[in-house]
Amino acid sequence: MQRIDFNDQIARNKRNSFFLMLVVFLILVSFGYIISKAFEPGYFFIIMIFSIIFSIGYIFLSYYNSDKIAVASVGAKLANHQDYKMYHDLVEGISLASGIQKPKLYVMNSQQINAFASGRDYNHAVICVTEGALKKLDKRELESVLAHEMGHIANYDIRYITLVAVMVGMIAIISEIFLRSLWLKGDKDNKAGTILILVGVLLAILAPIFVQLVQLAISRKREYTADATAVKFTRYPDALISALKKIKQENIFPEKKVSKSIAPLFFANPLKNLTSTHPPIEKRIEALERM
Repeated sequence: MQRIDFNDQIARNKRNSFFLMLVVFLILVSFGYIISKAFEPGYFFIIMIFSIIFSIGYIFLSYYNSDKIAVASVGAKLANHQDYKMYHDLVEGISLASGIQKPKLYVMNSQQINAFASGRDYNHAVICVTEGALKKLDKRELESVLAHEMGHIANYDIRYITLVAVMVGMIAIISEIFLRSLWLKGDKDNKAGTILILVGVLLAILAPIFVQLVQLAISRKREYTADATAVKFTRYPDALISALKKIKQENIFPEKKVSKSIAPLFFANPLKNLTSTHPPIEKRIEALERM
């Protein structure tokens, strides 16, 4: 089997993520163009502008408080050094190896093997692990999972996810306003106007679905990148493979309700759904075995 270098894996996934975000941006621009051609500037656009401003403001506030929102949403508690010494020691070791400032550490009350990282930058980062991860993983496995989460912090994944979330939010709002405005807008007198409206309706229906799939794809790409970064920090992929196999073997049923908005942050998908925020564990293991 041909082996791959983790630096190549990181670079490839970053390129793919950028391409996917570019696709979302182009959809947004195309949607705005169709709407501008189908309608005259007026009340509709005033509502749309205010809606976009509100959306950006909401995402902006969420972005700058992403660490607090994430840990609060799962009821996590701050991990003190006395009760979670190994947890702290492992993260400190990874921090030294990676040159990244040690994030705040939290523990989530769940028997699943899982973890997540959040925060807009190195200075506002947090890592949260479940009680199940601390109990069921050995030292090297736990270190590899923590290195994966440190990889998310190192790669500024929150910035990628937030940027796409802004675009998805914009498209969803514009689609909704466009469809509702059709009830207030009279029929177009010319054939070209009617065609543009029909194109706009089709785009309004399909665009939100498509960009959500793109958002999920970006999340899956970030997981591959974080796996490769974890190997870069620890230099042994076998421990991460072992941790993934343990997750695959256990029956994963949500013990705590996890918001869909933070599901992409987790080490393993905490939700049971068809549109998974994570790549299949088998695919992640296969990529790690080639490193």
